[in-house]
Amino acid sequence: MSFRVGAHTSIAGGVYNAVEEQLEYGGTCGQIFSHSPQVWQDPNVGDDEAEQFRELSEEHDVGPWVIHSSYLVNLCTPKNDLREKSIDAMQKEVEAADKLGVEYVNVHLGAHTGAGVEGGLDNAASALDELDIPDGVTVLIESDAGSGTKLGGDFEHLAEVLARSEQDLDVCLDTAHMFAAGYDLSTPEGVEDTIAEFDDVVGLEHLQCIHLNDSKHECGTNKDEHAHVGEGLIGEDGMRAILTHEDLHDVPFVLETPTEDGKSFAWNVERATELADE
Repeated sequence: MSFRVGAHTSIAGGVYNAVEEQLEYGGTCGQIFSHSPQVWQDPNVGDDEAEQFRELSEEHDVGPWVIHSSYLVNLCTPKNDLREKSIDAMQKEVEAADKLGVEYVNVHLGAHTGAGVEGGLDNAASALDELDIPDGVTVLIESDAGSGTKLGGDFEHLAEVLARSEQDLDVCLDTAHMFAAGYDLSTPEGVEDTIAEFDDVVGLEHLQCIHLNDSKHECGTNKDEHAHVGEGLIGEDGMRAILTHEDLHDVPFVLETPTEDGKSFAWNVERATELADE
């Protein structure tokens, strides 16, 4: 696959509008929410708009797409009611992805809230095992910044869930989250070491998407706040090393950068493309 970079886009007015918005940004892949991520809500995608989304994506060669699951989903939780809501929400997401022809559904592991790391990882794997995932859809476990009892900040957490689950799962790495969790991506050497460690612990064959975000906070602070590409504490050297790394050439990059300082997704798509070409 050729170099792909895009942004998280809105489905307001119809999910097919996400494709048009992506084209305005100059993006070639992308991510959406199937509904508001702040509430428990089922995706509401009509047959006609799903067909339009698929046709526009194919016509303009935009993809792959990722559906990001609700922020309320917590796969690690020991609480039965929250666990059942999380499983139900994820089932609806993978079904929406199938309807839209979207390849990936991205999810954070969540917080173990007292169950302990091992208990949380077991909870996550067993929750994922309850899903009936359609053919052609893959669930991606996203790396986390690692604050509080949230899991996914260590590569070992990702590897353990993949190993403990019976599902064919893969991974989405978030550069800002990795940096916050203590993986120093601010230098070419740091990027090389981090990618090598990921390959050793998890395996690059499981890496299907990268959320390309710079960080407003120092490495290892567990603080998750995104910055424009090259303008945060990862910086241009780190971002360039990520975007030009030979093992990441075929991995789609999805931006979740802020809209501030007169810069939006279009600026970040262009900047990422420039750095990738240097």
